Amino acid sequence: MTTMTIENSLAKRLKAATNDVHEGVDRSIMSAASFATRERYAGFLAVQYLFHRDVDALYGDARLLALLPDLAERRRLPLVEADLADLGVSRPIADEAPVFAADDTMDLPTALGWLYVAEGSNMGAALLRKEAAKIGLSDNFGARHLAPAPEGPAPHWRAFVAGLDAVSLTQEDESRAVAGARDAFARVQAHVDARIG
Repeated sequence: MTTMTIENSLAKRLKAATNDVHEGVDRSIMSAASFATRERYAGFLAVQYLFHRDVDALYGDARLLALLPDLAERRRLPLVEADLADLGVSRPIADEAPVFAADDTMDLPTALGWLYVAEGSNMGAALLRKEAAKIGLSDNFGARHLAPAPEGPAPHWRAFVAGLDAVSLTQEDESRAVAGARDAFARVQAHVDARIG
């Protein structure tokens, strides 16, 4: 087994291919002062709920679980739902069906692109968690979905990346993974624009 280098790391290539849309989402969330008050934060939670609802079915997909065995434990939709309940906020009404549904046959490379975005958001959660603490939220109240994994955010991310990078994809497959990741960021941006923009 060879050691992965940056050049043959799918995660690194996905990062490079989505940097522009990723930065756009980050700017939109922070410029909306999403952590200034609990009311503003409720809009951010609505975005989180809608996006994690979009991808929730991926965390139970048998083919993805075969590639990423700890995937089911990474599911965050229930934590977002608990955060909404903590704040007494109703689940937002979605205008559309989730992007992925449990009974759908999903394209595996596309799904991996979406998972890259969902799991990558854990790395940014450390900064957001500090902002949430300023408005009285914590890992046990209102900001559960921002809490780090027991092993810490960096090891948690590295474990996901190792699994992702171990997946064998053709060039065409990888193009679909990139498209999936870009679509995922675009979906988050659409939720941001609708809820907090």
